[in-house]
Amino acid sequence: MTIHATDRKSALIIGASRGLGLAMAAEYVSREWWVTATVRGDGRTALHDLADSADGRLTVEKVDITAPEEVAALHARVAGRAFDLLFVNAAISNGDVPVADVSTETFNRVMVTNALSPVRVVEALQDLVPPTGTIGIMSSRQGSITLNDRAGYEVYRASKSALNQLMRSFAARHGRDPRTLLLLSPGWVQTELGGPAAPLTIGESIPGIVDTIEKHAGKGGLHFVDHRNQTLPW
Repeated sequence: MTIHATDRKSALIIGASRGLGLAMAAEYVSREWWVTATVRGDGRTALHDLADSADGRLTVEKVDITAPEEVAALHARVAGRAFDLLFVNAAISNGDVPVADVSTETFNRVMVTNALSPVRVVEALQDLVPPTGTIGIMSSRQGSITLNDRAGYEVYRASKSALNQLMRSFAARHGRDPRTLLLLSPGWVQTELGGPAAPLTIGESIPGIVDTIEKHAGKGGLHFVDHRNQTLPW
């Protein structure tokens, strides 16, 4: 089915039940976008509360991105719609554990959640984004190999580096694609993952993330940038 962009800006945000994803959904709603955002489980979340106060501009869907059949089912439910932005927010950490002490099961779980599954979602849902649209994934400064001079959180770092590499491969395979591709670092943020010692609040990070996405809209290419729109080295 052919999809067409409209004057009504719309976003599909994958992973928005809490933290950064929830804040992104709220930010886009506040900017008068029409938002479809996802949760993983069946229970009520803060995203549902946000939807109740969004005047119909926020729809909640369910998907577990590590389950390809659920991603396919989500695609079937929203097929034919055009989204100016497809954004995937997903990350888990095993803590600050040296890689030699990490079990194979934990390594696989972090890699599947942080690297493989987000790119699978992009592959599965990309046809919902028109040529003028943007496809983004939440990455991390810790995914930069160049900037790794402190070690720590080794499997998490490796998963974000793998995510970046997979998106570079995606961009290379779609070299004529005019859509903008973004890998975004939110900074070190006070979330469940970032911890209370992080220097940034969600309210300081997410508006910058959304501003950065809007600055790149329609320009094409793959970019690895942070919440201040500063280019990060691979």
